[in-house]
Parts: sequence; C-alpha cells; structure tokens
Amino acid sequence: MDDSYKNIKEAEAMLLNVGTLLMSSGASTGRVRTTVNRIADALGYNIELLITNRSLMLKVIDEETHHFIASLKRTSPHGVNFRVVSGISRMSWKVVEESWSIPQINTEIDRLVALPHYPRLIILSSVALAGSSFCALFGGKGIELVVTFVATFIGVLVRQESLKHRFNPFVSIFFAAFAASLLSGLSVKLGFGSSPDLAFATSVLFLVPGVPLINSFTDMIDGNIQNGIVRGIHGLIIALAIALGLLCAKFLFNI
Repeated sequence: MDDSYKNIKEAEAMLLNVGTLLMSSGASTGRVRTTVNRIADALGYNIELLITNRSLMLKVIDEETHHFIASLKRTSPHGVNFRVVSGISRMSWKVVEESWSIPQINTEIDRLVALPHYPRLIILSSVALAGSSFCALFGGKGIELVVTFVATFIGVLVRQESLKHRFNPFVSIFFAAFAASLLSGLSVKLGFGSSPDLAFATSVLFLVPGVPLINSFTDMIDGNIQNGIVRGIHGLIIALAIALGLLCAKFLFNI
C-alpha cells in the first residue's frame, strides 16, 4: 500500500509539473489536457483534470488498487516557449511508444527546462529584423526600414528591462510601445523617408498578442469557454497597452 501511494504521488507531481509547464509556455488548454492524459494513460493511471488559466487541479486514480490522490498547483505567469511545448509533446509520445518510467520523464523535463535561451543580442536583432520585414511588406523602403529596425530594437530592450525590474507585464508593454513609437514618431515629425508613417505603424507589431488571441479562439472552439474568455481579455488588455503607447507618442509629437 505504501509503494502504491508513493507511485501515485510521484505520478501526480510529475503530471502537474507537465501541465503547468505547458500552460505557462503558451500551450492551448486542449493541448495540455491531451498531453497530460496521454502520459497518464501510458503509465496506467486514470485522471480527472481541471484546468484554469492560473492553476491546475488533478486527481490521479489507480484502478487496480482504487487508491487516488488529488492536488492543486498554480501556474507561473504565462509566456511563450515553443521549445518546451514541442519538447514535452515529443516526450509524451516516447512515453507511450518506449514505456518510459517516471524518473525518465522527470529527467527529460529537467533537461527541457534547463535548455539555454538564445543570446540577448540575437533576440533583439531578430525581432528588430522582423519588424523591418513587416515595414517592407507594407511598402517601406530605405530609411523607413532602418527606423523600424532601431525603434523595434529599443522597444524590445525596454520591455526586457522593465520585466527584469519587475514592472507589471502590461505596464512593460506600454513602456515598450511608447519607446518604439517615440523613436519612429520622431522620424514622422522630422519627415525622414518618403513614408515615415509606415515605420510608426509597424514599429510596435512585435508586441501584438498573437499567441493569447489564437489560444483564446482555440479554447473556445474546443469548449474551454472560461479559459478562452480569460485569454481573450488578456490579449485585449495587451492591445490596449500598445494603443496607449502609440497614443502618448502621437500626442507628444502632435502627429
């Protein structure tokens, strides 16, 4: 009986860890439920799972002994880490196909969590280059692309520093939008390039809440209405913070 309880406890802790990691890394509610169920089935357990935007409640049941354990775990603030999402998804299939044990699963989770991030300069440069690409798609040329690159670079840097100093995430987005639009708005005020408005409009596109809005739609389609509404409102608040940053820059430069 002690061994059975210990095994269920280990499985419950591991499954909660998997679920919270997926939620905090930007996975949809349906993906979290499917992945956790897949791993539990492979280990021979039945589960009942309740997923909210900020916590997971899990009940693990051993059908052979009729023992069960239930627990609740809060998720960390949501971000986007597709490396963790895809890594856990691949791992869940290996659990099924290769009959992984719980220690093997925990080792793989630790490895995924410990994977290093890209160097900061590469992140800043890549996002800034993406911003310039958006400007080019809308018809920007020459100086507009340079302005967009610099404004986006500074905007991402401001957001990173704001989060590092523990500002509210929405306030950090406002700061980033204001900093990026301040630099691009200066080019509009001074008349740099033939279409400086394009730089002003595209310099904040790196802040668009694509993942929350897509997950919101996916969750509501899957019937996870509560999580879909929460994620949709989260995306709308981000959009509002971006709009406020642009508005402040427009008022400042009277453009």
